[in-house]
Amino acid sequence: MDKQKSTNAAFFGQPRGLSTLFFTEMWERFSYYGMRAILLFYMYYAVTKGGLGMDQTTAASIMSIYGSLVYLSGVVGGWLSDRVWGARKTVFIGGVLIMFGHIALSLPFGLPALYSSIALIVAGTGLLKPNVSDMVGGLYDEGDKRRDAGFSMFVFGINLGAAVAPWAVPWAAGGFGLHLWSGTNFHAGFSLAAIGMFFGLLQYWVDGKKYLSKDSLYPNDPIDRESLKPIITWTVVGVIVLAIILGLLAAMGQLNITNVINIITVIAIALPIIYFIMMLNSKKVTKTERSRVMAYIPLFIAAAIFWGIEESGSVVLALFAEQRTVLHIGSWHFAAANFQTLNPLFIMILTPFFVWLWSKWKKQPSAPGKFAAGMVFAGLSYMWMALPGIIHGTTSGRVSPFWLVGSWFIVEIAEMLISPIGLSVTTKLAPKAFQSQMMSMWFLADSAGQAVNAQIVKYYSSSTEIPYFLTIGAVSVVFGLIMFCFVKKIHALMEGVD
Repeated sequence: MDKQKSTNAAFFGQPRGLSTLFFTEMWERFSYYGMRAILLFYMYYAVTKGGLGMDQTTAASIMSIYGSLVYLSGVVGGWLSDRVWGARKTVFIGGVLIMFGHIALSLPFGLPALYSSIALIVAGTGLLKPNVSDMVGGLYDEGDKRRDAGFSMFVFGINLGAAVAPWAVPWAAGGFGLHLWSGTNFHAGFSLAAIGMFFGLLQYWVDGKKYLSKDSLYPNDPIDRESLKPIITWTVVGVIVLAIILGLLAAMGQLNITNVINIITVIAIALPIIYFIMMLNSKKVTKTERSRVMAYIPLFIAAAIFWGIEESGSVVLALFAEQRTVLHIGSWHFAAANFQTLNPLFIMILTPFFVWLWSKWKKQPSAPGKFAAGMVFAGLSYMWMALPGIIHGTTSGRVSPFWLVGSWFIVEIAEMLISPIGLSVTTKLAPKAFQSQMMSMWFLADSAGQAVNAQIVKYYSSSTEIPYFLTIGAVSVVFGLIMFCFVKKIHALMEGVD
């Protein structure tokens, strides 16, 4: 046993390195969620109001596909850490790219700055996000009983940064409460996001040298030249194919943001399908493991539907907050972007209850049963949002902000039933030969859900509000009810996994 690991308890009884990673991830989430809180409005607000003047449909599609790309890039980030750079270097490079992405948005260079920022932040988040969590695990020996509490504290840091950002960044964009400019200065808000990431990097660089495990400096499974050759070959082939597709679109005069979004959507949906086919047909996968992969398919579909609804908080619900919600309670006025704090806030409130529930409930449902219940709750959170228009008989006025509060509360119950359970069951159902790839599948479910969202969000507007929420909500509820009917069948396929 590593004596230093076992005796280090400088951060609330946890290893001092947890403080380094806690604040690094807190600042990264601060910058990311702060940027997302105002990005949609920046894209579709008129130029006279400080925005880019995009049409609302395109802006909403970009927001969704942006989230999809972030989770797609995580697959590459995990591979680079394991095979090339090691976790510590990969995280630092990711943080630098994220900071430069926010800096690009803080500059008044219009669409080129927007697309450059998206590319930088997608790449940076893909490098940072999957590897910080891995480094937290590296702080503990296998038998260290502090591990679960340490991860709980780490997750609290994630949600703390995400909860504060939707207040701080819009506050900066609005003039820091000093009315420094008329209208909204989005670039000031994006600057605050960049500063947040800078603080995270600074703290990570200084403290990391002292308190992080030396193992994080090296890749877990260094790649050799022979193994690298096919990777380079397939990467070059992929780049050439993509270049040909884009070239053909350009030649036909069809190279535009809509078609680029369509291409990314196809990739995000096709990639997990390819992974499933590969695992099910691999000779390295045993009969029992193949059965478990089959059991994972309905769970994956359920997760994709759930994430499509949950991640719409920064898209469809953000539009509802801006266009359909009364933005004050009595004399207290707030911004539409402030509603983005509800997601992490409810996670922090609900997590202790569900931790207690799963520890005390002796005959609790199996993972498929929890997923099915989560699907029903996710669907109800959308059907709830159809009620204001139904009750008032119109979707042209403004309604109480408590409708949005209720919707977020319901969908976070769904998240408690799906997200942590999904992470756990993914590791349990993974074939030995595909353990890392199976973990990537969990992130690809989020990517696929948001990619589909990028297509269906085009049909949302105030006039289509009621059928939009009812239809998507009903799809989730019906899928959940169907899953309830097949819980025993899915659990049987899991072959000994609870």
